[in-house]
Amino acid sequence: MTSDAMTVARLKSEAKLRARGHRFEDFEAGQSYTHHWGRTVTTADNTLFCVLTLHYNPQYTNAALATAQGHPDTPVNPLLVFNTVFGLSVEDLSEGGGPFLGVDELAYLKPVYPGDTLYASSVVVSARPATNRAGYGIVTWHTRGTNQHGEAVITFKRSNLVRTRNQ
Repeated sequence: MTSDAMTVARLKSEAKLRARGHRFEDFEAGQSYTHHWGRTVTTADNTLFCVLTLHYNPQYTNAALATAQGHPDTPVNPLLVFNTVFGLSVEDLSEGGGPFLGVDELAYLKPVYPGDTLYASSVVVSARPATNRAGYGIVTWHTRGTNQHGEAVITFKRSNLVRTRNQ
């Protein structure tokens, strides 16, 4: 066995599995989370997102059109804003695993422009045991996304099945 292979084998034998995310028992109504990462959205992010999702609304890719419609710059595609804010919340809320159940009450409150930094915070709306899926509970969160000025740009509720500790 080479020294590289021995190093890899040693590292694998010493590695410890670390559980990620919270479990159902960690959530209770009213509990709040300020998600610690922010994300600055760039023009490249917006263009790439629009191209990859085949979202060719010219308002999000044509600066001349956007300014003619009264925007100071090309607005960021709202679906990218949603995905970014949703993604910022995953580590604290749903990283522990369990199926995503959906989004309700999605509201886009203010346009986001390239160079804006998005932040997220969430509050637990409800947490109840799942009646038809042993080892899981249903948790609903209300998430609020803000820009670098603290202005709300998006809000939504989302629900997940969340594993219990014994799962």
